[in-house]
Amino acid sequence: MNEHIHLIDIDKVLSSKLGRKERFVPRFLVNWLKKIIHQDEINEFLTREGDKQGVEWLWDCVEFLDMQLNIEGIENLPSATDGKLYTFVSNHPLGGQDGVALGAVLGKHYNGRIKYLVNDLLMNLYGLAPLCIPINKTGRQGRNFPAIVKAGFDSKDNMIMFPAGLCSRKQNGVIRDLPWQKTFVVKSVETHRDVVPIFFSGNNSQKFYNIANWCKRLGLKFNVAMLFLVDEMFKNRHKTFTIKIGKPIPWQQFDKTKKPLQWAAWVQDRVYEL
Repeated sequence: MNEHIHLIDIDKVLSSKLGRKERFVPRFLVNWLKKIIHQDEINEFLTREGDKQGVEWLWDCVEFLDMQLNIEGIENLPSATDGKLYTFVSNHPLGGQDGVALGAVLGKHYNGRIKYLVNDLLMNLYGLAPLCIPINKTGRQGRNFPAIVKAGFDSKDNMIMFPAGLCSRKQNGVIRDLPWQKTFVVKSVETHRDVVPIFFSGNNSQKFYNIANWCKRLGLKFNVAMLFLVDEMFKNRHKTFTIKIGKPIPWQQFDKTKKPLQWAAWVQDRVYEL
C-alpha cells in the first residue's frame, strides 16, 4: 500500500487517546466502533483519494456522499479579492455533511483560504487536516485553547465556525442548535472580521436524537451521540441540502449594547430567520 495513504485505524486512535488503558477496552466494543464509523467504507474512499488534501478533497467527499447543494444568497458572499477576512458561522444540523459542504463551497470561493475550528479527532482525516485548527478542551491542549483560537483568527484565512459546538438536537419536537457560544463574536471584533451568517438545511435520524437526549437525561459527560455521526452521514447520502447565505454583519455591530453571549444568540436567531 502507498505509504502516503492515511487510513482510519480505530485501534491506533484508541491507543493515542487512551495510552496503556487502551488494552482494557473490550474487543467487541472496538469492532462495534469500526462498524458504526464505517471504517472499511471510509478507508476505501481514502485509498482512492491518496495524497489529496484541502478543498479538492472536500469536493470529492461531496461527490462520494452524492450531495446535491442548492445555494441561495450566493451574491451575499464577500469578494475573495476585497482584502478582508471573514468569520462564517452556521447552524450544525448534521455534524458531517454540513461541514464538508460549507468547506467545499467557501474554500472554492476563497481559493482555499479557509480554516475550521474542529474536534481534534478530525485531524485523523489526512485530507481534512490542513484546513483544521484542532480543539480539545480537555487535557493539555485545553489549557492552550485561547491561544489556539487566537492563532486561527490572527491568520490570513477565513474562519468557518459552528458556534453551538455540537450538532443540533431535537427538543420539544424542534430541531435546533444548542445556544451558541460567544467566541466567534469576541474574536471577530478583536480581529475586525465581519460575520457572515449561514443556514444549512437537514436533519439526522430520530434514533440519533433519542440517544443524544438520553445522554443528557443521564448526565453523561462523554458525548456518546458523536460516535454515531458517521453512521448518520451515510444515512444522509444521496440527498439535497439547501445552503442559505445571509448578508455580512459588520463587526462594529457587536457593540456594548449587548454582552458577547447575547450577540451570539442574536446572530443565531438571524441564521434561523434565513
